[in-house]
Amino acid sequence: MSNKRAGVFVGSLRRGSYCKSIAKFVSSLAPNNFKMDMIDLSKLAMYNQDLDDDGNPPKEWTEFRAKVKPLDGCLFVTPEYNRSVPAVLKNALDVGSRPYGKNAWDGKAGGIISVSPGSLGAFGANHHLRQPMAFLNILMLQQPEAYIGNVASILNEKGEITSESTRQFLKNYMDAFVKWVDTISDMK
Repeated sequence: MSNKRAGVFVGSLRRGSYCKSIAKFVSSLAPNNFKMDMIDLSKLAMYNQDLDDDGNPPKEWTEFRAKVKPLDGCLFVTPEYNRSVPAVLKNALDVGSRPYGKNAWDGKAGGIISVSPGSLGAFGANHHLRQPMAFLNILMLQQPEAYIGNVASILNEKGEITSESTRQFLKNYMDAFVKWVDTISDMK
């Protein structure tokens, strides 16, 4: 496997976010030749096509698109808000896919880890997030699926995973994700 780079897009802006804790842990599992970049979504203005049409997109949009374009893979770590995807994550997809015909996500390998303090593991958000991926041509890892339920019970006060079975599960997930990114990016 040659050197690869994946972006990590966390759908929670909350201080002490469970998703951020999971994202940091899985990022630490990547092999040395596989770089995981945490991409900050907190400053990304809501998408408004008029700004692109007028040739005046916000600097945050152009910088975001420039970060996404060279990536080999994208890992989305999402909570569930009202049985769907948080607005910040959907907005990132919209900003990165525009202007029309310049989709920065196109052809990248993707993966989703959904996280919830409830027992369903953000199942709804995981599957809603998969819907726009087909249109954006983000080629999604199908197996293993990653739903982390009851997340508050597996994290300590520092946000570290205390459950050995969850740590092993996420290690297996990351092994599959790294292999998927390698496979898809080598097909280009």
